[in-house]
Amino acid sequence: MPDLEELAVRLGSIAEDLADAALDRLRSNADMVRAGGVPDPELTAEEKRITRARRAVEKAASLIGGPVGAGFDEGP
Repeated sequence: MPDLEELAVRLGSIAEDLADAALDRLRSNADMVRAGGVPDPELTAEEKRITRARRAVEKAASLIGGPVGAGFDEGP
């Protein structure tokens, strides 16, 4: 069974992956706007869900003793 520190590190990695996924959605919407279109509401909603999930994972990592500040923010 992995120790809590190892789990916190793994959660930190997952949080980074989620942040990357959210940024991909934001970039896609920005590209659409730059091309003269409008933002895709589905991409916007998906980015918000991913961001919420990232924050939850970061909170879980900090609750089990992960390092605050190593990729974790203390957002709302």
